[in-house]
Order: sequence, then C-alpha cells, then structure tokens
Amino acid sequence: MHDTSDNAPPAFHLTRNPLGRLVCRLPDGSEHPGIVPVRAFPIGAPDEGLSLVSADGRERVWVPRLSALPADQRALIEDELAHREFVPQIRRILSVSTFSTPSTWQLETDRGPAELVLKAEEDIRRLPGERAALLITSGHGIVFKVPDLRDLDRPSRRLIERFL
Repeated sequence: MHDTSDNAPPAFHLTRNPLGRLVCRLPDGSEHPGIVPVRAFPIGAPDEGLSLVSADGRERVWVPRLSALPADQRALIEDELAHREFVPQIRRILSVSTFSTPSTWQLETDRGPAELVLKAEEDIRRLPGERAALLITSGHGIVFKVPDLRDLDRPSRRLIERFL
C-alpha cells in the first residue's frame, strides 16, 4: 500500500481508460484498472481518509486528505464518488400521508421530486456535530439527508418534528 502525506506530491497517478474506469499507476510502474475510491468517514469527515481499492479488493493507495491532491486527480476521484454516493438532500417536505409509521412522504430534493416511505421513527438519525443534520433511510434503502434542519421552511420543519 502506498501512502500520500498532506504535503508531498501524490505517489500515484489516476487516469480513465477507454471504458471509463479509473486506472491507478503507482511509482513502481504497475497499473491497476478498475480502481474504486472509498471514503473512511463519508458523513463525519468526507475530506479525510480515502482508500483507492483495486478490482481485486486490495487497497492500493491511502489518501489522508482529499483536498491535498492536485486538482485533476481530485476531480477524477470526486466524479467517481458522485456516481457511487447517491444521497439526495431534502429541500422541502411537501406532504406526509400519516403521522404514524409507516408513512409516505412527498419531497422536494436537490435531485428533483421524490417519495420516501418511512417505516419507523428509528429510521431518522441525528448526525453528531453542531449542525442539526439528519439522515433518513427510506423503506427502499435510499438514504436522504437534511444538512441542517434549521434551513428547512417552517411547514417542513413542523412535519419532520412530529417524527423526532
């Protein structure tokens, strides 16, 4: 495994092959197609701790801080992560079918309109930190995020507070 420190240039180079898959070239000249970036702390510290894992499941590179990488390398990793990490952010709660569970919520998200089926109140989790952030897991396994409850409009806050 290769490590990159915060101040040193990266000990790897990323490109995309003709199939659109990431390829990692290490200083020893070895190339590893099908590289997958995996965040160590995707919610709590998304910029800190990232592993580049080869198609055989082995970690090839550890990146302590994503923001320390050169812009072109960081852009490739962020683009790959965006395709893998689908977490729509809730902008508004338009309606709730019932205030008991299961209930169906009609939402406005950063990805467009969506429907969420809340199976139980336990599917709403508060994230640690000073922001009033929430993660809500739908009955279909999709995770929705409220980055800051205080940023929702008043009707949306009232609806969600009935379940907290």
